[in-house]
Amino acid sequence: MIILASKSPRREELLKKLCAEFKIISGDAAEIETSANPRELAIKNAALKAETVARDFPDDTVIGADTIVVLNGEIFGKPHGETGAFEMLKKLSGRRHEVITGLAIVSGGETFTAAETTEVYFGEMTDAEILAYVATGEPLDKSGSYALQGGAAKFIEKIHGDWSNVVGLPLFRLRTLAKSAGINF
Repeated sequence: MIILASKSPRREELLKKLCAEFKIISGDAAEIETSANPRELAIKNAALKAETVARDFPDDTVIGADTIVVLNGEIFGKPHGETGAFEMLKKLSGRRHEVITGLAIVSGGETFTAAETTEVYFGEMTDAEILAYVATGEPLDKSGSYALQGGAAKFIEKIHGDWSNVVGLPLFRLRTLAKSAGINF
């Protein structure tokens, strides 16, 4: 059985595009919040999530993912309340940043990892626009304080790379990682 080690409804919806049957079991792994290498941080957190769940389900294949937003080396995870969301979005306004998702698949006692990076370009946002978006509540549980598939779509000028990565689960990278682990969806 395939297990998605995540509480994210967005990841669940995306995984359905690759795999018809899977279970969702989120572990209680304590995520690492800082690192000098954002890509490695995302991979480590994805592995922590997958390995925590795999301990209880050693005969299953467990998928973990962790998405972060990076602006000039500064890592943006989930915001600390409305003020944190406003501050993140203010920094992202009119700027290019990267969205990095680390992936981990635990299968047969082995952990396979990869990461995907997508460039996202935000247009300029006024303080009033940011405040109105934050007031919707949508940014409060999202890395970087925004959802490409939600209300932030109107602020995104363009993206270079995999759109599903920005949503939280890069489907093409996950599919190729699964193949390297001997798993076919």
